[in-house]
Amino acid sequence: MELVLALAIGVLTGSGVWLLMRPRSYQLIIGLCLLAYGVNLFIFSMGRLYVGAAPIMPKGGFVDPTAYADPLPQALVLTAIVISFATTALFLVVMIAARGTSGTDHVDGKEREQ
Repeated sequence: MELVLALAIGVLTGSGVWLLMRPRSYQLIIGLCLLAYGVNLFIFSMGRLYVGAAPIMPKGGFVDPTAYADPLPQALVLTAIVISFATTALFLVVMIAARGTSGTDHVDGKEREQ
């Protein structure tokens, strides 16, 4: 399970960074989304991988904390998902406005001559 998770984080992050270096705005948006997914998966994996474990410990007595998942990474990932969605929506609006103003979707505003 850990190997699959590590590979997924690596592929998402690597693909996101590669797409961030592309010259077109749409590829930049997809790269930011993939990078955000990779970081969210990394943060989520820091809360220990337990299947079917409760995130909150019950009151009273001694409780073994290794049998429970950490709720803080779950809350951080939920917040990061909302922020990345808002950032993507804002970037799409700016991209559409820039496309209407400049007539191209290149990041630097001009087509490459070939």
